[in-house]
Amino acid sequence: MDYQNTLKYLYESAPMFQQIGGKAYKPGLETTHKLDEHFGHPHQQFKTIHIAGTNGKGSCSHTIAAVLQCAGYRVGLFTSPHLIDFRERIRINGEMIPEEYVVNFVEEHRSFFEPLHPSFFELTTAMAFRYFADQKVDVAVIEVGMGGRLDCTNIIHPDLCVITNIGLDHTQYLGDTLTKIAKEKAGIIKEGVPVVIGRAQGAVKRVFTMKAKEKNAPIEYARENARYWDMEIVPYSKLQEIRPMMDNTIQSMHEMIEAMDEQSEEEANQMRQALLMLDLSDSLRTLDQILDKRKDAIKIHNEMFPFGLFTELSGAYQFENMFTILKALATLTRLNYNIRSQDYRAGLANVCQLTGLMGRWQKVHSYPDIICDTGHNVDGIEYIHVQLNAIHKTFDQEIHIVFGMVNDKDIRGFCEHCRNMPPIILPKQALNARFRKMNYWHWQKKPD
Repeated sequence: MDYQNTLKYLYESAPMFQQIGGKAYKPGLETTHKLDEHFGHPHQQFKTIHIAGTNGKGSCSHTIAAVLQCAGYRVGLFTSPHLIDFRERIRINGEMIPEEYVVNFVEEHRSFFEPLHPSFFELTTAMAFRYFADQKVDVAVIEVGMGGRLDCTNIIHPDLCVITNIGLDHTQYLGDTLTKIAKEKAGIIKEGVPVVIGRAQGAVKRVFTMKAKEKNAPIEYARENARYWDMEIVPYSKLQEIRPMMDNTIQSMHEMIEAMDEQSEEEANQMRQALLMLDLSDSLRTLDQILDKRKDAIKIHNEMFPFGLFTELSGAYQFENMFTILKALATLTRLNYNIRSQDYRAGLANVCQLTGLMGRWQKVHSYPDIICDTGHNVDGIEYIHVQLNAIHKTFDQEIHIVFGMVNDKDIRGFCEHCRNMPPIILPKQALNARFRKMNYWHWQKKPD
């Protein structure tokens, strides 16, 4: 078989959730363990980082992978679903798994897995683990498919577990309350393995705290000790203004060092060391990389980066993700991963190029601006609402939205939320059954 026929075989013989919905969902790890044994327990041959959560898994997975790549690690990345090509799911240092590997994997092992009737995701997970082992990755960032406790990725024993947040999604499989869903997500917490939690409060936070205590797992909440952090979305035009200011600051410090050289070599060396620690030249270099892409950015100020850290992912929901990402990276550093401040800068400024990430407030066209985003549930659309409001207030532009949604989502909740979106209104025809079935919404600015 060639690659296209191999994909056709996989889609038709192994049920895929994105195509047929709940019929493809197979809770439990029995089939996964059989596949894992057949392939020689490949996940035991490399380090892993396990990432679960309702929203933000993809952004966190790709960003952590990008920083680790900049730190010199050979990084596997397993995410789902794909947007264009199946191979997006399985990458090493941003490069997709070769078509030949996919074809050979299916041809060589179909006699074993066909009698098992694995789901599409179970088979894809086994393929990813085997590929990462064959290619001798140093570490693999593994994104949970759905839930956590019964997800087939949950056979790994990672160095770090990350749970981004909890929202109401896949409720027919994971539970109809936040605490029920939190218990499923908490199922990835392993004995003695550190865990970082993104957004959590009240009963949800108690679920994670109790599970971590049960597993003797050190637990950290992303927003703890982050009260003095400051984050802002900086438009491309403002980045252009910041650039010469940073350049002038660096030039002034060099001039001070030259003046000190004539008076005190010790003071000059201290100033050079301070300049090196501030990484201003490195900050300028990564800012130039974002400017070259003509992108907006998020600028982060904290104790580690007092003069700012820039990320090219500029969706408003990335604020929450950045707390989680930076806490996770700090934890990995304590676990003896060698990650320098310049690795943070280069990784965050070049996430998309390094990992192939798409669909996170991704600008695909200008004049008019066309933005693609994979937000697909009520929790996600709230952040998009914030950003659309900001755009409207700044530019007073008419906004049109085309939206697609898998039929297991809370369509009614989504519509109700959008109905209350100032300054955007949902037309009445969006509420009729035929229009909902089309999965198409067209919002317009409220009339003056």
